[in-house]
Amino acid sequence: MLLLGIETSCDDTAVALVRDGRDVLAAVSTNQDAFHAKYGGIVPEIAGRRHVALLSAAVDDALTRAGTALSEIDGIAVTVGPGLIGSLVVGVAAAKALAYASDRPLFAVNHLHGHLFAAFLDRREPIPYPFLALLVSGGHSQLVAVEGPLAMSVLGRTRDDAAGEAYDKTARLLGLGYPGGAELDRLAARGDPAAIAFPRHRPRDGSLDLSFSGLKTAVRYFLESERGAAAAPADVAASFQAAVLDVLMARVEAAFACAPFRALVLAGGVAANSALQAAAQAWSARRGIAAFIPPPRYCTDNAAMIAAAAFHQRALGARDPLTLGADPNLPFEPSLLNADAALI
Repeated sequence: MLLLGIETSCDDTAVALVRDGRDVLAAVSTNQDAFHAKYGGIVPEIAGRRHVALLSAAVDDALTRAGTALSEIDGIAVTVGPGLIGSLVVGVAAAKALAYASDRPLFAVNHLHGHLFAAFLDRREPIPYPFLALLVSGGHSQLVAVEGPLAMSVLGRTRDDAAGEAYDKTARLLGLGYPGGAELDRLAARGDPAAIAFPRHRPRDGSLDLSFSGLKTAVRYFLESERGAAAAPADVAASFQAAVLDVLMARVEAAFACAPFRALVLAGGVAANSALQAAAQAWSARRGIAAFIPPPRYCTDNAAMIAAAAFHQRALGARDPLTLGADPNLPFEPSLLNADAALI
């Protein structure tokens, strides 16, 4: 089964052709970092207009790279939320037009569900259910119990700043620019993670929820102090990163103590972080539990993960109507199949 995926939830214009939810035949993605860098963050209206300018060419490019035509695909998958409403509308409108023109089924995909299936891409080794997914990105930090393609529940989520947001804001404090998460990771590799004792959030109620706003604030106050002014930026970055990783891996350990998961899956943009990958692999080796990490190109927003998620969704025999709309606040819980969805 060959599906065309479209992802425009934020500022990446992405299109991919994926066979059987695993084999990526083509993946095209254009980011807008250069357009937003001078503002220090994403400007929603600019993002939406760039999608309009780029999406048609991205679809043509993906089909050409895959050596196929629209008439030869089996369906169109598109991100419907959560995300920026202007960006989502562009992708959904394009997907509906393509589905109508080709008389192919349309599949609505939750962006966060897509991230969970990124680890399935270009992989021959099956990922066993149930698994625990650590989903960490610029907008989300969640621990998700995944029992099947449409059977999943959130065990813990961020109470304030997501991990990726804390990375970007700390990078800005260190003068690393935008987006700064990857730059901070590289800087931290040269520093001492034990140089500064930044705080670690530990919920008093015993929940698996996450919080990084206090850590971000602690970094700011430290840098404004006399000691902070003299500290090496690499040490600050390494100590900040160590605090984030300690919190994330402590929640993973606690989650595995509560349920018999068979694997750990990293997902989201922060899953590309080298220190997080190393921490997950070390934990995996110590516990004897497999850890699955997507290649970096599938950690960030991409359309291949959307097509992969739709493959599993379609296996249950449902399609979405051409009246489909975008939902910027779409909840994570798997309400993937619309109440008015038509059976194939």
